[in-house]
Amino acid sequence: MTHLTAPRPSPVPPPAPDDVPVQGRRSAALATAFVRGGVAACLGIGVLAVLVTAVWISSPYPDGGADSALHTAAGLWLLAHGADLIRTDTVSGVPAPLGVTPLLLCVLPMYLAHRAARDTLDPGDTRPVPSPAGAVAAVTGGYLLVAAVVVIYTEAGAFPADLVSAGCWTPVTVFTAACVGAWSAHGRPLPGRGAAADALGAAGHALAALLGAGGLLVVGALLWHVGAVQVSLGALAGEWSGRLAVTLLALMLLPNAVVWGVAYGLGPGFVLGTGALVGPFGPLGHTATPARPDFPLLAALPGPGPAGWAHWVAGIVPVLAGLALGRRAGRSAYDRPARHAALAALGAAGFCGTAVALLTALAGGPLGAGRLAAFGPVWWQTGPAAALWCAVLGVPTALVVRAWGRWSARRATAARSVVARVVATPVPTPAGKPGAVKSEAGKPEAGNSDAEQRSVRTGRARAWDVRTWGVRDRGSRAWGRLVRRGSPAEPPVTPAPGARPAPLPVPAPSPVHDGGPAGALARLDALEALDALEGLDDETGEDGYGVMPAAWEPPKPG
Repeated sequence: MTHLTAPRPSPVPPPAPDDVPVQGRRSAALATAFVRGGVAACLGIGVLAVLVTAVWISSPYPDGGADSALHTAAGLWLLAHGADLIRTDTVSGVPAPLGVTPLLLCVLPMYLAHRAARDTLDPGDTRPVPSPAGAVAAVTGGYLLVAAVVVIYTEAGAFPADLVSAGCWTPVTVFTAACVGAWSAHGRPLPGRGAAADALGAAGHALAALLGAGGLLVVGALLWHVGAVQVSLGALAGEWSGRLAVTLLALMLLPNAVVWGVAYGLGPGFVLGTGALVGPFGPLGHTATPARPDFPLLAALPGPGPAGWAHWVAGIVPVLAGLALGRRAGRSAYDRPARHAALAALGAAGFCGTAVALLTALAGGPLGAGRLAAFGPVWWQTGPAAALWCAVLGVPTALVVRAWGRWSARRATAARSVVARVVATPVPTPAGKPGAVKSEAGKPEAGNSDAEQRSVRTGRARAWDVRTWGVRDRGSRAWGRLVRRGSPAEPPVTPAPGARPAPLPVPAPSPVHDGGPAGALARLDALEALDALEGLDDETGEDGYGVMPAAWEPPKPG
């Protein structure tokens, strides 16, 4: 009976979340990151599928069915990751590669991969958080698993993916976006002040200047050849749905055109087929007959013929980049040795050249076989050209900006010290009966109120004068007189109304009155006398700037 009467053991409670083994929590976090990567890839494919399907539905004469539209969307998604496609329906029957990546189309998949890695490492999330390396690897793995399925799916369509380029560029793109997302999750830390940090900042300014100037070149070329652009758009599609599709494709390729403008301005230019180089500094606009497909953006390219001023204006692109780079590097090193500014500018030139080479490699590529195998900027020419331009123009600019900043800092420090000494000089109570002074009209006024007003008025005028014009010649002579002490004291002479007063020597130091420093009143009188001597108008009683009334003007009776 004891087994019936003995108390039963209490059940073991389930482990709390904190009691779960660490290995299990890490596995759950990595699994979550893996799923996030797959979901990000599916979202990107879904958005492109909806867009392509909408264009297919609106087209009155589609070339295929819904499966063809889905295969096209899958091919565009892989093309956005840098993979090349193979065009099988050519006139000659020979498959032709398609490797020009629309840069605007790259934003969507890269942002989704970036966001998946960032949300996985979100510190505000209550779920377990993996390590940064584990999160990047898991997100990349989940994303690439979906990408592999898409590559297999495109093999049955009109644009199958090239296996070599898809296996090389797609992992690099996804891994880079995931690394940026992990960096963003940790607050985007940057290196401290140093040559490397200053070089990165200057390279960013130079790259922004290059892209901005290249964009201006593209917009100007489109406006200059607006008629040819309209003719090309009308020739490609007659109905509104076709024109809408061509316009969307042109918008996706617009960043590519900006990079092409950068390459044109830097000097190497770009190729429109094998042997057809388009550049601004050659004797001809083209070195051979270009292979130019009918497309609105290509209709704005310069035609063959002698290079004129419109081509030479493109030379402003590297100049702006070099000036922006030098300005940023010089401003960040104004309080450091000149060697620091030069090294920062050289490092920024190298970073900028690397970024330009990467962008030009993505902005160009093959459009077919034969002559169209080379189409766009050549990365190994454009990148070194950008680095060379930035180094030649950026290093001298950085040194000049640094020297100017140091000289301006010294000048500002001197001006602030002068203003502080003038404004902060206290005025003691005049000698005589304390508590009251008499004006010319014989009416008693508050003690040293007139002296305080004259002090504030003179200090404000002097401060404005120093901030606006620096230490002028008159001010330097005044301080030169004030520092020479020891001259015999003489009573101030007040000139008659309408007449200029005689020069006043600086009085000798006087004893301290009511806690004021010795000689303060003498300095104030000397400054007012100097202002009365130079630049005062006899009729208005003001100085040449119209901000300070004459110091010797008698106070108006109350």
